[in-house]
This record gives sequence, C-alpha cells and structure tokens, in this order.
Amino acid sequence: MQRNIWYMAISTIVLLVVINNCVYFFITRSMLVEQLDTELQVLGKQIESSVEQTRKGSQMFEDQIGRELRSASIAAKYALSNDIELITNDQLTGLATELDISHITLLKQMDNKDILLYRSSDPSQLMKSTRDWDPWFRIFNELYDLKTISHEWVGMTLPSFWSGPYEVASTDNKKIYKWGYFYDGTTNFMIDPYVDNVAMTNYNQATGLDRLFENLKKANDSILEISIVNPNTFPNDSVTVNKDGSVREHVVQRPVLYGSYDFPSSYDEQDVKKAYLESENVSRTEKIGGSHTYKMFIPVQVPDDKLAMVDENGSEMGGYVLVIVSDYSLIQEKLLESIIRVAIITIMVTAIMLPIVITVMRYFRKLREQAVQVAQDTYIEEINALFQSIRSQRHDFINQVQTIHSLTKMKMYDELEKFTEAIAGEIHYVNDFINIGNPTVAALVRSKISQAEGFKIDFVRDVKSVNLHAMAGKTLDINRILGNLIDNAFDEVLKHSEQNRKVILYGREQEGMLYLK
Repeated sequence: MQRNIWYMAISTIVLLVVINNCVYFFITRSMLVEQLDTELQVLGKQIESSVEQTRKGSQMFEDQIGRELRSASIAAKYALSNDIELITNDQLTGLATELDISHITLLKQMDNKDILLYRSSDPSQLMKSTRDWDPWFRIFNELYDLKTISHEWVGMTLPSFWSGPYEVASTDNKKIYKWGYFYDGTTNFMIDPYVDNVAMTNYNQATGLDRLFENLKKANDSILEISIVNPNTFPNDSVTVNKDGSVREHVVQRPVLYGSYDFPSSYDEQDVKKAYLESENVSRTEKIGGSHTYKMFIPVQVPDDKLAMVDENGSEMGGYVLVIVSDYSLIQEKLLESIIRVAIITIMVTAIMLPIVITVMRYFRKLREQAVQVAQDTYIEEINALFQSIRSQRHDFINQVQTIHSLTKMKMYDELEKFTEAIAGEIHYVNDFINIGNPTVAALVRSKISQAEGFKIDFVRDVKSVNLHAMAGKTLDINRILGNLIDNAFDEVLKHSEQNRKVILYGREQEGMLYLK
C-alpha cells in the first residue's frame, strides 16, 4: 500500500512536468511565430521604404535617359534634311555612332494613315508597320497631330516628345531598348532614337533593387528570397504572338519585376492576389523543395507615381506585391533550444524538489502515525477502564442492592438518594462510552463533564446511535472540533448565573453522516 502511494506521487509529479512542458512548447511556438510575423512586418516596411527609394532612383535615371534621347532627337533634326527621301540609312548609322546611341529610326506617316519605320540604322527595322503597336500607334498619331499626349502610359512626356519604358523590340525579340519619339512639325518624319538596356542593367547591378535584395539577404540569415511581383500577371509571363509566329515577351508585364522566384508554391497566385486586392498582409508556412519556409506577401500602393509595369491588358498598375521568404526552420531551432533549456531547468528543479517532497511526506506520515498511536493508546486505556468499571460494578452489584434495601427499610431516603445518584453517575459514564463508540471522544466528553461540574454548568449529553469505529484515523480531528464547540459553549454560559448555565451536547449518525450540535 505504501509503495503504491509513492508510485502515485512520483507519477503525478512526472505527469505535471510533462503537461507543463507541452503547454510551454505550444505557447513558446505561438509566441515565436508571432514574433517572426512581427519582425517580418517591420522588415517588410523597411524593405518597402528602401524599395521605393531605390525604385524612384531607377525611375529618375530612366527619365534622364529619356531626356538624353530628346536631346539626341533635336541634334538629329538639325543634322538631317527636312525631307526623309533625302536621308540614307548609312547617314543614320553614322549619326547614331556620333550621338553615342544604339540606333536611329525615322517614322513616316503614309497616305493610308499607317506609320512605317521608313529609314533606320538598324536594317531589321526597315519598312515595318506600327499599326498593331498599342498604345504606341495611338501616341504616334497624337505626336503627328501636335497634340499633348492624352495617355502617357508608363513613359514620360516632354514638348513634342514621348519616351516609353524599356521594352522588348518588336523587330528583335532578343533585344531590349528604350525608345524616344520626337516630332515638332518641321520635318516630314518622326525621329526615333533608342538605346539598349546596358546602362540601366549596370545601374541596377550597382545600386538597383536586385543589389538591394542581395545585400538584405546577406545581412539577414533568415531571409531566403525577396521579390517584387506584378499581381495581375503573376505567375505567368505575358507574351504576344507576332504575325510571323514568333513570340514576344513584354518587360513591363513580366510577373517578377525584381528579385528571384526560386521558392514557387501552388498557393502563391491566390496569396498575391488576396494581398493586393484586400490591401492586407498575407502569410503562409509551407515546405518547399526541402526548405521549411515562411512567406509574407505585402501589398504596396503607389498611385501618384508611374510604375514601369502594366497589367495583362496594358493598363498602368498602381501598385505591386512585395514577397519575403523567410527560413521557418530558425523558429524550430529556437524552439528546440528553448525546450532543451526548460528540460534542463525542470530536471534540476525536480532533483531539488523531490527530496523536499519526500521529506515533507514522511513528516506528515509520522504525524499521522503519532495521532493514530495516541488514539490507540487512549482507546486501550479507556477499554481497560471500562472493563475495570464493569468488573467493579458486577462485584459491588449485590452489596449495592443490599445497601439500597437496608436504606429503604430504615426509611433513610436522603442517604438513599445520594447513594443511588452516585451509582447512576457511574452507569451514565458507561452508557456515554457505549453510545459514543469511540474511547478517545468518550474520554473528551468525560473530561468536559468534570469541567462542567467545576464551572457549575448543567452539561446534558444526548448522544445516541453514534458509531465512530470506522473513523479512528479521524479521531484527532473530531476531538479538536468537538472540544472547540464545547469550550465555546462553556465560555458563553459562564457569562450567566449558575442556575442558567446549561449546555446540551447532541449527537446522531444518520445515513452515513455524523451530526454534532
């Protein structure tokens, strides 16, 4: 029995430790996830600010290239004849070299309102129609009509000039250029100087967004990838199939504008669109290619600035989605380290507390054993006293009967009353013991009888059908309760005169319940 108690105690302690560690595990994991989410949001805001600054710097650099193209157009106007028929392609080649630009093309508006690439330093451009170039063809007509460009699209407008964004050439799908278009009505052609993207590429590699993203990844080990995506074209490239069957990609419609996309997921498209349409951050935890990732999609709105990107219909975009991919395994490592620390602390605390618990349990067990021993000793003493009283009563029974008979014969009633009262007291004591059923409690009541006699208190006992044998282990508690009740009653009645001092002890056992009053 004692061994089972120890097993139960140790099992309870182990169970509490396990439950505590499990609760700590889930709480810590939740806190670490929230902390990572907060850190990524703060980091996202910092990256968003840096991206906007860098993007605006890139846009200013590109606008400066547009201004240089306008200057090249004006220089070409003065260097060439006003009549396109008097200009040769070789002349344009030499002029392009002199102006340090890639090529110069001259556009002519035909009688059928089509606009052709009539002369060019680039042979692949010659005699190409622009009628299907949208929105370029519309803008060309507005320039020819000397109108203000009604819709700048994603380019820039200067007097008699418009420059579009860097884009894949219609005549060479492997080349990316930035074009400028100038027409002031003094010539019968439109001047179209353009440059390749080498300068812009070098700028981005040195100070652009791709460089920024690489620096951020190097500075933060938890970041796996940063990218800017076009929410309307992501994740598929937008292409145009030319009449000759060739496929032309569009730079301004590319799904990933900057950065890389090395951790694709089937949820990315819906998460990007949700973040952009609802203007709320979206996050997701997922295993991708053996890496446990934590992705955050942050919408960025720039309605007052032109972005070098459009949707699948060619309309300007007013924002983009910033995607940050973080290494979720770092959370697991932190969580594992935390659990190990807690486990070590728990083991140390358990090693310290277990001997203390054992000592306390032994102490209380010793107290209980002492209480039981006191009860047993009292029980034995009271039983012996009872047996002695019974033997004495039996031995004296005949003599007492003879004495009563003699006092009656002699009509000595006062002496008879005193004698019978003494006998009744002894019998009442025995009855109290039998009715209470517990020698220790009976002894307490007997001591209170003597105390009541000394205080001149009428102490009436009405205790019947009370069986306390099964409560031997609780005797000490019952004695404390009963002793306090009787003492309080005695203290209260002592405030009154002797004839009014009366205390009644009532005790019953009913349906397994003990009533004391």
